[in-house]
Amino acid sequence: MMSTAPRLCLFALALFSIAACSKIDRKHGYVPPPEHLEQIVVGVDTKQTVAEIVGRPSAAGILATSGWYYVQSKFRAYGLRQRKEIDREVVAISFDGDEVVENIEHFGLENGQVVAISRRITDSNIKGVSFLRQLFGNIGNFAAEQLVNN
Repeated sequence: MMSTAPRLCLFALALFSIAACSKIDRKHGYVPPPEHLEQIVVGVDTKQTVAEIVGRPSAAGILATSGWYYVQSKFRAYGLRQRKEIDREVVAISFDGDEVVENIEHFGLENGQVVAISRRITDSNIKGVSFLRQLFGNIGNFAAEQLVNN
């Protein structure tokens, strides 16, 4: 008959094996919820009112001339394996020369392709498309730790 110590070790090994197979999902970044975006009126609201409704994006200082971009990524890992980015959403709010909201666009991924989830546009021209392609094109090419300064 087995003593208590080997049984305990066997039990712990079995629990560890099961835990190593479980998935771990994490989200990084922020995309305003649809109910907040619905409060923004295209052609009426300004940068100031948008900041009050949904907050300022973390990338606003870099991208102030092309609009505001809110980015959220979802990463998945199984146990101790390396995390992999599985989803990315971008909300792009562009402003005209008077800092009035011109476009609100919500982009996501479907089968690895960038798709527009929703659009509220006063102008048919989509601004910042090359920037959005860069954002979505980098999926899996960087880790979340690279975005945070230590």
